[in-house]
Amino acid sequence: MTMRVLFFAQARDRAGASERALELPAGSRVSDAIAALKADHPGLGPLWPHLAIAVNGELAGPAAELPANAEIALLPPVSGG
Repeated sequence: MTMRVLFFAQARDRAGASERALELPAGSRVSDAIAALKADHPGLGPLWPHLAIAVNGELAGPAAELPANAEIALLPPVSGG
């Protein structure tokens, strides 16, 4: 399955791109996508404890199954006043 991964804010800066394609086998879970992204983008390392993951626009935990052609967004914490 091909996933579309979107990087925002600090994640975009550390990944060096705003988006990328990610190939994963059918039945993969969010945790599988995270493992692949950790291997491909080690610069994201310090952000992982703070990132939220959204799948097709909804927050998802590591155990969530990924549907075919899913859009995965890496969402750093937002601050502001």
